[in-house]
Amino acid sequence: MKKYFLFLMLLSTVTLFSCSKNSSANDGHDHSNESEQADAHGAEGEDVHSEESHSEGSKSAHSDEIVVTPEKAKEAGVETLVVEPKSFRQVIKTSGQIESAQGNESTVVANVAGIVSFNRPVVAGMSVTKGTALLSVSSENLPDGDPVIRARNVYATSKSEYERASKLVKSQIISQKEFERIKENYENTRLSYEAISKHRSGKGVSVVSPISGYIKLCMVNEGDYVTVGQPLMRVTQTKRLYLRADVSEKYYSDLANIKSANFKTPYNNQIYQLDELKGRLLTYGKSSGENSYFIPVTFEFDNKGDIVPGAFVDVYLLSSEMQNILSLPISAITEEQGLYFIYKKIDEEGYKKQEVKLGMNNGKEVQILSGLQAGETIVVKGAYQIKLASASNAIPSHSHEH
Repeated sequence: MKKYFLFLMLLSTVTLFSCSKNSSANDGHDHSNESEQADAHGAEGEDVHSEESHSEGSKSAHSDEIVVTPEKAKEAGVETLVVEPKSFRQVIKTSGQIESAQGNESTVVANVAGIVSFNRPVVAGMSVTKGTALLSVSSENLPDGDPVIRARNVYATSKSEYERASKLVKSQIISQKEFERIKENYENTRLSYEAISKHRSGKGVSVVSPISGYIKLCMVNEGDYVTVGQPLMRVTQTKRLYLRADVSEKYYSDLANIKSANFKTPYNNQIYQLDELKGRLLTYGKSSGENSYFIPVTFEFDNKGDIVPGAFVDVYLLSSEMQNILSLPISAITEEQGLYFIYKKIDEEGYKKQEVKLGMNNGKEVQILSGLQAGETIVVKGAYQIKLASASNAIPSHSHEH
């Protein structure tokens, strides 16, 4: 009985040892799997985090890119230019005035005294041809009477006297000297009568334009009384015009280098280049005026028909040339709160805003001092459309992929 009890105790001990060993083995296996799974999960987490970081970095790298499709750019009139260094003239910006060239302007004057009557409405800028009747001057109701009738009576009297003197001088009844005096008086009255009688009309004596051109200024109104020789209006041919620029005295040392100029008119904001209008420098003043601190610089050029004499203009005087200068058309520049920007084209439908520092401006192009590199493609037309696209929510700024 005692032996049987010892045998049962030994069997229980072996069974417990075997279960403990198996449990330890199983626990080790599970921990290993959990470690491998944790490592795999950690690696996967690192990959996901890396991809997210890369994606965010990619988005950050292109956050300032403006996307405009080629179709939209074409509709907006966007044009680009590859920038290359070139020559650029130094510029002096000032103001000036367009004037009629000498010899191409004429003043119409009254040939008789009387009351003004217009044949048709006369306004500045109206085209006229040589010999066109502009207005009439009548003295019919004035105390002195019709000047044509008076001239005709004087002419008739002098003619009669001349014919009588022609017979008397042959008979030596009057001297040759007296005859010459009578003849001279006759010729003068004849010329005077013929000068006004050929322009007589039902309204009086017509005043005609002495040249073909345009009415520049009308100095009388309907019903005004005028005297002989009084200016009535001015007619200009506007074939050649003067550009007079008023330059500050501080630029006097630079005036000798000035060769040409550009100017901008206030009525259409168009830039005119004297080099394209057969312009040339006439002269520049050697001193300023008595009541002015400005020195006049005068150019002469052809008028294409749309430049108004008398207009005040912005003038860009062009002097010596500078080489290897980066410049852009003014249309390429946009302004925001005192800062200036351009738009670079970086690929087919991607644009980037770039701040630049401006230099001299000749009215058509502007020198770029910084913010621009040779070889870059820049928007030169439609820059404001690109600017609007950058601010529009309708065009996403991060959707473009390279």
